[in-house]
Amino acid sequence: MPVRSQIWAEVRSSLHPIRIETNGLEGSIEAQIGSEGLDLTTPKAQVELDSERITTGKSLYDRELERRLEMRRYATIDRDLREVRSLAGGGGRCRLRGILSLHGEDRAIESDVSVRVPGDSRLEVEGEKVIDMRDFELDPPRLLMLRVYPALKLRGRIVAERDT
Repeated sequence: MPVRSQIWAEVRSSLHPIRIETNGLEGSIEAQIGSEGLDLTTPKAQVELDSERITTGKSLYDRELERRLEMRRYATIDRDLREVRSLAGGGGRCRLRGILSLHGEDRAIESDVSVRVPGDSRLEVEGEKVIDMRDFELDPPRLLMLRVYPALKLRGRIVAERDT
């Protein structure tokens, strides 16, 4: 899962968008894949990201990000899946409900995703969600003339291989 799984994040600022791209997700997904695809009655998942992997590629922004996220104190960002429901229309669209742990705050979160099973040994999940960073006790930063807005657009792609 770590290499092909990725998280992208974007926040708007008064000057330009600030983008983050990272891989290195760790975790597990327990699900039954049958002849009709994914069985949604039993899936469980827990995914975590080492917060030090989160970078913008710009040292000034990265130092502020490290300070705001208190990366030494809160070493990981976690998503714990609690419920999966198939959405009307099928096509692999599902609604996930779970807990997102960020900056020491746990919040219930729900997001719509696409789930694909491109064979009997792989599962791919893609989706996006906009969250308000203030919900996780994170104040939007101000750097000199740069003002960052609180809406954080998260997009993720998780690729899980069957454990052998």
